[in-house]
Amino acid sequence: MDRSLDNFTKTRSTKARPIRLVAFDIDGVLTDGRLYYSETGDAMKAFDVRDGMGMKLLQDAGIELAIITSRRAPSVLLRAKDLGIRHVQQGVADKRSGFDALLTELAIAPEEAAFMGDDLVDLPVFRRCGFAVTVANAPALLKRHADYVTRATGGRGAVREFCEMLLHSRGMLAAQTRRFLDATAH
Repeated sequence: MDRSLDNFTKTRSTKARPIRLVAFDIDGVLTDGRLYYSETGDAMKAFDVRDGMGMKLLQDAGIELAIITSRRAPSVLLRAKDLGIRHVQQGVADKRSGFDALLTELAIAPEEAAFMGDDLVDLPVFRRCGFAVTVANAPALLKRHADYVTRATGGRGAVREFCEMLLHSRGMLAAQTRRFLDATAH
């Protein structure tokens, strides 16, 4: 087990247990926050496959996933489709309103939802959701309002770290990873 999970306090673990929905920002969370532009003006993003595996583990555990981002990019829809994420909100200037609409649509209470963001625009959602998560390289103000700050930076395993922490808090991490160990025994 990762040492960051050992440092996860009982209070935060209790707060993380009822989570049924996790919404993610894109830039700075699922990517490293840098934007690459081609000569034709297309924006390119790089996603970490290990983060995707963590998200799949959450889905396999029955946790709904969503994306709420203020930017628009075709690559976000492609990544969401690749991961089977059905709830994608792009071009959302007011993420709190987008988050509230998602809660209403899915009939989920705020305390049953987590949000992972990396910058000040995410703060209104942090103050609304049941469990707020940010990355190691987030601004200090955001870190002060987060329930969990990853050791990894955005786009470099932070999402995977959070996914494993959440599964660990629910007592499900071992079961989710055991199936891969069992598969190698055959």
